[in-house]
Amino acid sequence: MLTPRGATVALAGLAMWLAARVVGSPGLEVVGLGLLALVAGALLRSRLGRPALTVRRRLSAAHVEPGTRVGVELEVTNVGATRLPLLLLEDVVPAGLGRGARLGLVDVRPRRPTRVGYTLLPQARGRYPIGPVRSDLVDPFGLTRRRVAVPVVDHLVVTPEVEHLPGATPEPTVTTSFGRARARHLLRGSHEYSGMRPYQIGDDLRRIHWRSVARTGELMIRQEEATRRASAVLFLDDRRSALGQARTPGFERAVSVVASLGVLLAREGFRLRYATPELAATMVGANDLLELLAGATDSRARSITPRLTSLRQRGAADAALVFVAAPPPPSELAAILRAGSGFGARMAVLVHPVEPAALPPDRMAQVEGRAAQARLAFTRAGWDCIVLTPSTRLSQRWHAPHPVLLASNA
Repeated sequence: MLTPRGATVALAGLAMWLAARVVGSPGLEVVGLGLLALVAGALLRSRLGRPALTVRRRLSAAHVEPGTRVGVELEVTNVGATRLPLLLLEDVVPAGLGRGARLGLVDVRPRRPTRVGYTLLPQARGRYPIGPVRSDLVDPFGLTRRRVAVPVVDHLVVTPEVEHLPGATPEPTVTTSFGRARARHLLRGSHEYSGMRPYQIGDDLRRIHWRSVARTGELMIRQEEATRRASAVLFLDDRRSALGQARTPGFERAVSVVASLGVLLAREGFRLRYATPELAATMVGANDLLELLAGATDSRARSITPRLTSLRQRGAADAALVFVAAPPPPSELAAILRAGSGFGARMAVLVHPVEPAALPPDRMAQVEGRAAQARLAFTRAGWDCIVLTPSTRLSQRWHAPHPVLLASNA
C-alpha cells in the first residue's frame, strides 16, 4: 500500500503529466511519467519482494503477580539478502496489558540480529497471549509500506495477589499470638509427631491426655505419629449468583484468599486439592493452583450441594477444608456444615460480593445480618470463620481473635 508520501508523489506525477498534455511540454511530461514510474516500481517491489524476518521474544518472567513490571525483548533478524532501510514493528498485546508496543528499526542488515525491548505492567490476573508481531516494511524512498505478520506468540500468566500469612511457627515480626493460633488450628496434622507435649492454643481438646494432666498438673497433648502426609481441600464457590461476575472486587478478593491460603498450606507440607461447584476436587501443587486461579471465572452452577456431598464422602480426620464463598443463605448452611463434618480442621472465609457500606441502609442491614448469622453457625459447628469485604485484605483479619478459641476458653 502507498504511504502518504507515495500518494503525494503519485498525484504530483499525474498532475504533471496532465499539465504537460495540455500545454504541450515534453520535459514536464517526462518528469510526470518518471514520478509515476517510480511509484509503480516501488509498488511492484513491495508486492513481489519476499521479506524474510524471524522474531524471538523473551519475557523477564512468565508468571507474575499484578503490579509487577515485565520486561519484553524482541530479537529481530533479517534473513533475506537485501538491507531493510526502515522496519516498523508492533507487538500485539491484549487490552489487559495496555497498548501494544510500536517500535522502529533503521538499517536492518541481513543476518545481523537487532534487539529492542519494552515493558508491560499487568494490573489484573489472567492468562495473556502476547503476539503476533506485525512488521511494516518501507521502501528506501518511503513510498510504499507492506505489512507482514510474524506468528510468534508467548503467554504471560498473571496470578492472583498472594498475601503472606504466618504459619504455626513463631516469627520474629509477628507480635500477636492470634495469627499463630489460627494457623495452628488450620494446619494441625501437617507434621509428624510422637509422644507428649504441652497444650497450645488451637490444639484439639480431644487429644488431651488426662493421665498426664493428673500426674503433672499441666495440660498435655497426645501426639500420634502421622502415617501419611496431611491434605487440604480448597473449595471456591465461584457461582455468579453468589460472588457475582469475575473481575468484580468481591470475586477477585475471594480468588486472592484461595491463592493465599493455598500457598500457606503448601508451604506447611499439605497436599492440595482444589474444587469448585463445577470442578471435582483435583490434586494440584502450589504453582498449578495459581495457574488455575489465574483463569478463574464465574460459573452458572445453580447448587453446590452435589459437590459438597462428594467432598464429605472423601473427607478425613487429618484433612483440612477451606471454604471460600459469599455469606451463604440459611438454605445452604446445613449442606456446608455437613460437608465439614468429614474433615478435621475447617475454615470458612466469607467475602461480601459488594461493599456493605455502599448499599442502602435496609439492604446493608440485611447483608450484614446474613453474614453474622452464617458466622455464628460456623463457629458453633467448630469452624474458624472470617468475614471480609471486597476492600479488606485477609492479612488484616488473620490476626483477629479466633472465635472458636475464644469459645473454648470461655
